[in-house]
Amino acid sequence: MIRKFDTNDRRILKFPAVRPCESVSPTILVTSLVDLCQSISNFRYKTFPTQKKISREIFRKIDILFIFFLEIRENCQKFPNSLILCLSELHFTLQKIQFLLQDFTREGSRLYILMKSQIISNQFRVLIRSIADSLDIVQLKSLGINSEVKELVELLSNQSRKSKLETDPSDEWAIERVMFMLRQFENRLEPERVSIKWVLDYLGIKCWIDCNSEVMFLENELSSIEDDEIEFSLMSDLLGFMCYCRGVIFDNEQIIRQNETRLVDGGLIRVLNPEDFRCPISLELMMDPVTISTGQTYDRVSILKWLNAGHLLCPKTGEKLSSSEFVPNSALKKLIHGFCEENGVSMSITKPEKKNPNVKCSLGYKESIRMLAQFLAGRLSYGTDEQKNKAAYEIRLLTKSSVFNRVTLIEFGNVAPLLDLLTSNNANTQENAIAALLKLAKHRKGLKAIIEEGGLMLVILVLRHGLKPESKQIAAATIFYFSSVEKYRKLIGSTREAIPGLLELVTDGTITGKKNAMAAIYGLLLYDDNHRVALESDIVPTLLNLISTVQRSDILADALSILAALADKTEGSTAILKASALNTMLGLVKSSISRAGKESCVSILLSLCRNGGARVISDVAREAGIMPPLYSVVTDGGCHGSKKARTLIGMLQQHRESSSSNFGSYAAVRKERFGNLV
Repeated sequence: MIRKFDTNDRRILKFPAVRPCESVSPTILVTSLVDLCQSISNFRYKTFPTQKKISREIFRKIDILFIFFLEIRENCQKFPNSLILCLSELHFTLQKIQFLLQDFTREGSRLYILMKSQIISNQFRVLIRSIADSLDIVQLKSLGINSEVKELVELLSNQSRKSKLETDPSDEWAIERVMFMLRQFENRLEPERVSIKWVLDYLGIKCWIDCNSEVMFLENELSSIEDDEIEFSLMSDLLGFMCYCRGVIFDNEQIIRQNETRLVDGGLIRVLNPEDFRCPISLELMMDPVTISTGQTYDRVSILKWLNAGHLLCPKTGEKLSSSEFVPNSALKKLIHGFCEENGVSMSITKPEKKNPNVKCSLGYKESIRMLAQFLAGRLSYGTDEQKNKAAYEIRLLTKSSVFNRVTLIEFGNVAPLLDLLTSNNANTQENAIAALLKLAKHRKGLKAIIEEGGLMLVILVLRHGLKPESKQIAAATIFYFSSVEKYRKLIGSTREAIPGLLELVTDGTITGKKNAMAAIYGLLLYDDNHRVALESDIVPTLLNLISTVQRSDILADALSILAALADKTEGSTAILKASALNTMLGLVKSSISRAGKESCVSILLSLCRNGGARVISDVAREAGIMPPLYSVVTDGGCHGSKKARTLIGMLQQHRESSSSNFGSYAAVRKERFGNLV
């Protein structure tokens, strides 16, 4: 009976409660109410920084209802319609109370719940009165329950009707302080630290981890707001305030849980089964996962088609749907998006993009981030070693998703001191600095600032001599962003250190390091002169060795795409043929590698035939079983792959026809001269 929801599967202060169906068994209904009361009572043992008075009042009422439901389950012989209606309405109300209490205790929601105190008080007042209205439906005297229980329930009904449940005065005072500080940010005035600390202490935000949880919660909720400008402005202001607190108020706190943040950044995705991301109906990746009344999750488009076809049962469980309402599964959606980005899977979402802090942010948010950026620049330049490390890590977090944050940090001079940290002897400091610079390099102003400050050689230094494998792979990713600018490709190739360093990472790096390095190399090869530098660095033997040992299809496809780019030039084809790689390519194109890998093989073979002459064409044409895989690329490949496969097939057929014609001419001349020899 009780719907199971992950707290993070719904927007905060949204209550997708469902009334029990009319045919529900009274015994099951009462048992569900008992379980629901116990579940609500368990919240009394959790921390309530705000709404303390309301929560105590709620628990007192739930305790009486719990006794009432137990009495009904044990002693009530008959269930008149009025009682069933009463219990159904109470079940609906208690679901909403449970949702509210979940929101009270949701990780990272303390500041937001404080600012919504008035709305929450009103919501609870409505729910408490609905309890009184539900109890009025039934005649308690006719139920045959214990007289003491009956008196308690009547008292509960009377008190619920009169209950005011107003906001605590202390909460109101805290709200006024927060609003005052938000106005200070808007007016470019830095709030007093004493006032900020008072609010943080009141909410129980006592350390950097607590503050970071608030930031993450606000970022997630802010990304879900669509058309509510007032709500968006408030959430944006609160986010800026908490970012400022995380960077300034908890400045001296050591970073002790970096790995937890990395899980948020996407590391957790690696331990999930991608099959869990597929819709049970369409078997495709869920672009917009939603949870239905049975607790199962489907893609919105698929379940809508199912319902519109007249189906009333859950496709997976066969249960009857008690409601046609959907609850967006935002946590799963975020994981799917991260998985697709990490694995290069295209996501075509037809619904318009939601507003987020990357596109728009409030005035209060902007000013708080500007103050924070200035503070961090000072810490990077003049702080202790630990403060510099902490500041670099804060920038790493701030730049993770917000374009405004990146631009602001660049404008306030954070690039140069971050570059200085790349030569640090502290492995964590070096990693945080290069990671922060990577995020800044995603903006054109960041790229320009890094190059103008002489940062290219420092990034290459980390690439070749970084203190941690993570630092090296991040440096490779940074070079990839450099390679997106044409003039920087030439500059990087001329250093004579970058491409050899990337090839070292291809050989000895982690999986992510190999992928980052090959992406950077591919970008650098867009500048023709870099082909010569790459070939002189023995890129062909390095990639062929990787191809012969690698097990992952994505790594293989990346290596083949680079060889295809090299083979397009005559000197590249010559190097590949000199390395005796023709048979390797012929074997791969006939194997069960990925479509992308097979298309790259076709591209390589076509270039080798064009640049290697008739002998190469003859070797390819004589290869047994070469035509079927080429035809499969024509039919199943992409536009460019299909075109190249057709061209190669035509070239091979022309060679075979020419060879056959030459053989026929030779046979005719021989017969004319020597006759038929027996």
